[in-house]
Amino acid sequence: MSEYILSKLFGKTSAHCSIFCNFATQIIEFMQEKTRGIVMGSLKYSDSSVIVTVYTQKFGRISYMIYGVAKKKSAFRSAFLQPLTLVELDVLHTPGKEIQKIKDVRTTIPLTGISFHPVRNSIALFVAELMLKSLRISEPDNMMYDFLENAIQILDCNEQGLSNFHLIFMIRLARYLGFEPDTLTGTGEYFDMLNATFCVSQPPHIHFMNTESTKAFTELAKCNFDNMHRVSIGRELRYQLINNLEHFYRLHLPDFKGINSLGVLHELFD
Repeated sequence: MSEYILSKLFGKTSAHCSIFCNFATQIIEFMQEKTRGIVMGSLKYSDSSVIVTVYTQKFGRISYMIYGVAKKKSAFRSAFLQPLTLVELDVLHTPGKEIQKIKDVRTTIPLTGISFHPVRNSIALFVAELMLKSLRISEPDNMMYDFLENAIQILDCNEQGLSNFHLIFMIRLARYLGFEPDTLTGTGEYFDMLNATFCVSQPPHIHFMNTESTKAFTELAKCNFDNMHRVSIGRELRYQLINNLEHFYRLHLPDFKGINSLGVLHELFD
């Protein structure tokens, strides 16, 4: 709203109108919002503050500065910073700003299964790192968010097929990232990771899965988290398949640098 219009409407001087316009602009820039979110990771910024990265339902990937996290009376307890924590946030959101402000945070669904189960906890660290390195866009995607939140809750309570969870998660996540292979109509003994297609013969490059990995990959791709326990995969094949999937992500996500926690999973299911 211009100063001229304000002066006509309210009879204010130019100075008053200028102050009002600046105040109104600040209100627009710092809109208080509520959003659900999934904690992906945190980075210590100083002795008393951290930067926490959250995949939010309303804004996509966002980083927030949290002050006073080490203080005893701080509202931001360290439990809120654990990877994959499901939270509801009160934030002061400024479009385009690199690091946003957060006013309050609450846990929506306690993940007790992940917290107190070594295998689930290790898988959760892997999933959080994968999300952190593959979800780069600060734009809302409700289908992506619903998938992630549902998968995390399944990881927290599911008793069967945990050794296949991270494999199916990577395959399913690729769908939302835009490079899921067509396992319903696609046929072939080799999976061409570069073109995300199946081939009857070896592709003319090195970026493909062999016949054994392709068969296991196809079986997993046709599963979901409810029936993932039905697929039995040996240690060596599981090792090969997860390395293939990591390479698949590298080929289709230019900024994807690999997963550091992959070694933990190799030891876990060895």
